[in-house]
Amino acid sequence: MPRARLSVRRSLAVTAAAVTLGATFYGVGAASADNSVPRSDKEIPNLTNVVSDIKAYYGDTVDAAGEHHASATSNYAEQLKGIEAKAESYLAHAGRHSAKPAIVLDVDDTSLLTYNYELEVGFNYTPASNQAYLDNKNMEPVFGMDTLANWAADHGYTVFWITGRPEAQRADTVRNLTAVGYTAPVDTAHLYLKNSANPPAYLPCGSTCTTIDYKSGTRAHIESLGYTIVANFGDQYSDLSGGHALKSYKLPNPMYYLP
Repeated sequence: MPRARLSVRRSLAVTAAAVTLGATFYGVGAASADNSVPRSDKEIPNLTNVVSDIKAYYGDTVDAAGEHHASATSNYAEQLKGIEAKAESYLAHAGRHSAKPAIVLDVDDTSLLTYNYELEVGFNYTPASNQAYLDNKNMEPVFGMDTLANWAADHGYTVFWITGRPEAQRADTVRNLTAVGYTAPVDTAHLYLKNSANPPAYLPCGSTCTTIDYKSGTRAHIESLGYTIVANFGDQYSDLSGGHALKSYKLPNPMYYLP
């Protein structure tokens, strides 16, 4: 998911078309002949230009090995900085009034940046290509989110991760988060991955959960353990919908959309 990555995703072209048409969400199945289906090529942004815009937004640099990196001085990094500053200011005060304060983070494009992977696969996620990438590489931390999560842990917050990555990627996820500097415990009590084969009993939807069902249901489970989720961080609206958090923070991600 990419961040909370699931098998259901919308292509970059469809996402860009949705923005151009002024739609908050765009799905081919929901399109109507009146206003959702483009009637002309002029209504569809050129995919090459969209990719160029994404690279410019992330401040694309390429190293000697051909790996793509986002820049710490990019507009993407600056946008993150503003969001994180507001979140830290809020957390500095809100936790004092909560029993067992906690924060929840998504993984892909909230904690770990999928930018290089997305460019390698042409924004065409597949489980096989994603696993092959994780077998050989670590993803870089999303600018500032490692610092924010570590600050929260040092100030009395328990840090949880809820990701749409499959349970089979647990070891890869633990290795990567730890390797790039997240210091809060990344164990089975704090890292939740999607287990479709053996879904937990606290999720009544079982293996049929939507992203919102799975993530909000897992947050409800965390609350049932006595924690107050003071802030929830995600790069998709499906990371944040469904309640069970006092405040939510949406991080930027123009690369893909997950319902």
